[in-house]
Amino acid sequence: MKTAVIFDLDGTLLNTLEDLTDAVNYTLSHFGCPERTLDEVRSFVGTGAANLIRKALPGTDSDPGLEAALEVYQKYYAAHSQIKTGPYAGILQALREIKDRYPVAIVSNKPDGATKALCAQYFPGAYARGESTDCPRKPAPDMVFQAMKEIGAEKCIYVGDSETDVETAKNAGAPCLSVLWGFRDKECLINAGAKYFCENPADLLQEIEKIM
Repeated sequence: MKTAVIFDLDGTLLNTLEDLTDAVNYTLSHFGCPERTLDEVRSFVGTGAANLIRKALPGTDSDPGLEAALEVYQKYYAAHSQIKTGPYAGILQALREIKDRYPVAIVSNKPDGATKALCAQYFPGAYARGESTDCPRKPAPDMVFQAMKEIGAEKCIYVGDSETDVETAKNAGAPCLSVLWGFRDKECLINAGAKYFCENPADLLQEIEKIM
C-alpha cells in the first residue's frame, strides 16, 4: 500500500509570515485601520484568507466590509507573496530525501493561485493545491484526499505546524507530524492533540519513518 507524505505550506515548508503581515497591514492601512504586529498575524493565520482578514480587522463600526477588505488583501498578496518568503533552513534538502522514498504533495488554506505560484517557485514538480470554491479548506480532509488521489497514494502521513493541521490529519484518518519551527508553539499543538513532533527539518525523514 503506497504511503504519501502530505505537507502543509505556511509555517511548515515556507516562512511566509512577513509577507502575510505586510499584506494584512497594507489592507488595514488602505481602509484607515490600525496595523497588526508580526505576532498578532502569526496567531491569525491557518484557517484561510477570509478568516485572517476577519481576525485582523479591529471589529469596530467603521470596519470595511469583509469582501472589500479581502479583495484588497488578495490582490496585494498575489503580487507580493515572494518578497520576504522562503523555505525554512534545511527544508529543501529534507524534501529531496523524502521524495526519494515517498510520493509528496502540498496542501494549503492559502488561495489556490498563490499556493501554486509559491510551490512552482520553491518546490517544482510537487503536486500542490490551495483553497478554492470546489474544495473545502482545512480542517476538512478534502484537500488531503484529493492530493492522495492525484499522486496515487492509499494512505498518508500529514506534516504541519498548527492546530488546524492536527485536526485536518485527524479528519483524514492520518497520523500528524507536528513541526516546531512554524507558527505555533509546542504547548498549543499538545493542547490540540498532537502526538508526534519534529524539532529540525534535518530530522523530518527520520521522524516520518518512526510513525510509518
